Amino acid sequence: MDKKEKILNELMVDLFNDILQIEEQALKQGALNDLSVTEMHTLEAIGMYTERTMSEVAQDLKITVGTLTTAINKLIKKEYVERKRIEEDRRVVLIKLTKRGKLAYRLHEKFHNDMIKATIDGLSEEEENTLISSLERLNEFFKREYNLKK
Repeated sequence: MDKKEKILNELMVDLFNDILQIEEQALKQGALNDLSVTEMHTLEAIGMYTERTMSEVAQDLKITVGTLTTAINKLIKKEYVERKRIEEDRRVVLIKLTKRGKLAYRLHEKFHNDMIKATIDGLSEEEENTLISSLERLNEFFKREYNLKK
């Protein structure tokens, strides 16, 4: 590895670890200190505006419905999520965010928005495009090499 590759490697490893750690700290220190990062990402997958089936959310998170059920049970107890069965087919379970869940979603969204604004602040349009292109290539590499699905 040459010097630039070492620097890039260190930056990427540090960024990845820092983002996870900062997300966790932001949750623990905020008004929603009873949420884990994993639970927050589950709320994100459910989304703000529509009811979704357990199967849809599990598929988006790349986990089983059984694993999601365990997470949803905890989020219901913490009053972030509501669950109901549809009358036409009692096997179908719909989930949606409560008012508290929507607040958590918005606060987490602000964290991500602030992170992105700080990343591109002061960059020219050409530099932004170069950054986007580089990250897209990296993302495609991971998906291709490690059989990750979008």
